[in-house]
Amino acid sequence: MKIWIMNHYAGGMYFDKGWRHYQFAKYLRQHGHKPVIFCANSGHGNGSVYFDQAPVFHEKMAEEIRVPFVFVKARPYRDNGRKRILNMADFYRNVMIAAKLYARKRGRPDLILASSVHPLTLVAGIRLAAYFRVRCVCEVRDLWPESIVAYSDRWRQDSPLIKMLYWGEKWIYEHADALIFTMEGGLDYIREKKWDTGNGGKIRPDQVFHINNGVSLTDFDEKAENYPWKDPDLLDENSFKVVYTGSIRHVNQLGIILDSARLIQNQKIRFLIWGDGDELQALKRRVKEEGIKNVVFKGRVEKEYIPYITRNADINLIHWGISPLLKYGVSFNKIPEYLAAGRPVFSTIKPEYSLPGRYGCGFEAECFRPDKIAEGIISMYGLSAQQREIMSASARKAARQYDFEALGSRLMEIMYRVMRG
Repeated sequence: MKIWIMNHYAGGMYFDKGWRHYQFAKYLRQHGHKPVIFCANSGHGNGSVYFDQAPVFHEKMAEEIRVPFVFVKARPYRDNGRKRILNMADFYRNVMIAAKLYARKRGRPDLILASSVHPLTLVAGIRLAAYFRVRCVCEVRDLWPESIVAYSDRWRQDSPLIKMLYWGEKWIYEHADALIFTMEGGLDYIREKKWDTGNGGKIRPDQVFHINNGVSLTDFDEKAENYPWKDPDLLDENSFKVVYTGSIRHVNQLGIILDSARLIQNQKIRFLIWGDGDELQALKRRVKEEGIKNVVFKGRVEKEYIPYITRNADINLIHWGISPLLKYGVSFNKIPEYLAAGRPVFSTIKPEYSLPGRYGCGFEAECFRPDKIAEGIISMYGLSAQQREIMSASARKAARQYDFEALGSRLMEIMYRVMRG
């Protein structure tokens, strides 16, 4: 099949040679299909433009996997303001044009996989599928506008704009031939909104699927072997290393980790935090001013070094700010990577569809409080070497469920099912 994958933000995958749709395209190509990835020609939030050669789109071949990327013109932007909204509108308008021009040059698709984050990509996928008279699978990686309501003090569910966005979301779900949610509770969300056939709506439960974010175990192991990060704190055999890698922004609420660390008197337990973000300097000041001696901020590190870092942790820390969206499950990219490291994990949150609880590869805090987080980490420190070894093996075993080989197979099954009608 000729499968068009539409993801506004997939341009970085061409250069990084990895992540979700790059891996899916690689898998589909290996199994005889012909994937094409449509993405924006502008970088996400960094003001960059990838290619300037064409007015509407520019095609580049990802040589390692022999998959074309179609870079669609969209203005650059640097923040979440007006220009980002215009960038979304640019991509929506221009991908409609680019897809039709590309079809004249390379042939029409047999199926379209349209992936959010923002919903205009899904609308474009549905409209283009109707134009080409093919099926469209919509992949939902973020709940819009539910995420806006959850994380904003400004917007409420009864706001006119939010109501309009809910209407648009419902329209997308009803017009897609199938829905894939990265969070496991996608069907729970639809039922809660009463959009499913069981509640008088139009969406059949057998149209709704789940494919988690994943990890390429082959790539992870290769990087862990070939990209060592020689950090004395990480390699200190006399300390118990709790490792966090990721963004350090307000939404991550890393201040609670500092609060938890202050409660841990055993100085063998050390928190090593890799990452960057707009809260990094403020948190560093807290560490200095409050004399928190068991937390060390390591700064940003290139992603190829993350496998080595996480593989040398005693605990890998899954952390996110508390949110009402946790009831639908979580699908952080970091979780499969932490599992691939083959080390026990500790989660500061306890969402629905919990992976540590399901696979027995770690602990979760009883609730999102510093004392409970501290208690959980101290409990893991007190485990025997054999108990931690069992958790490590369970983590690695769980990672195989989220290897892109397994997830790609699942995606292909869904596509065949959709094609059969």
